[in-house]
Amino acid sequence: MDLSGTCDARFTGEGRQGKGTRAPYVVERRIMQYSAEVEGMCPVAKGAYHGPAPIPEEGKWVQAKEIKDISGYTHGIGWCAPQQGACKLSLNVKEGVIEEALVETIGCSGMTHSAAMAAEILPGKTILEALNTDLVCDAINVAMRELFLQIVYGRSQTAFSEGGLPVGAGLDDLGKGLRSMVGTTYGTKAKGARYLELAQGYVTHLALNEKDEIIGFEYLNLGKFTDAIKKGVDPKQAVDDAIGRYGQWDSPAKVIDPREE
Repeated sequence: MDLSGTCDARFTGEGRQGKGTRAPYVVERRIMQYSAEVEGMCPVAKGAYHGPAPIPEEGKWVQAKEIKDISGYTHGIGWCAPQQGACKLSLNVKEGVIEEALVETIGCSGMTHSAAMAAEILPGKTILEALNTDLVCDAINVAMRELFLQIVYGRSQTAFSEGGLPVGAGLDDLGKGLRSMVGTTYGTKAKGARYLELAQGYVTHLALNEKDEIIGFEYLNLGKFTDAIKKGVDPKQAVDDAIGRYGQWDSPAKVIDPREE
């Protein structure tokens, strides 16, 4: 049977990228070629149909056969070749299309600009398109690969959440002030540890006990501080309102600035 042929068709309408008209495209049907050995074999009927194993997606069990069968919200972690920086990529995928992307990077200044581009590139693409797209930075590309593997195997944060998460859920990961959770600490054998930034915020002072052990810290919540400044609050008042303390702050033997002392 001759399976060759072409199809000349036009598409006019609204796609993922908006309204527009695509140029005529040609679909070529490939003629399957067989070796002489296979040609000489007699046909044997296929038995039971073994479909894909069901995977959990947004509270349902789905036999995923096409990209549009994939939905879920999940994360992927990636790193660049010299392992100088890392990326945490979070995607909210609905019927195979990326509806939301959160790109968080650390360790490399150039990677932050790559993240800015990735946030524009990813939304609207299918996860297969995204997997085969240059996302500028190796770490972001690796994160996309790892995320793809997780979500197509049903390993997502919304595997058993009925209906999944709404678009905008990525912002919930950032919390108030919409800032990434970053922990920065430093230590030496000679001088011990210094907390510089933790989940609570920018560490301004460390509290030490009589043995010079860290028992608490004072921090500035930068998200809360900048929000207050934008509202016109006096800078000194904004700092005072955004300062917090953690641990045994009320009874330190000594208080030090981790960046100066």
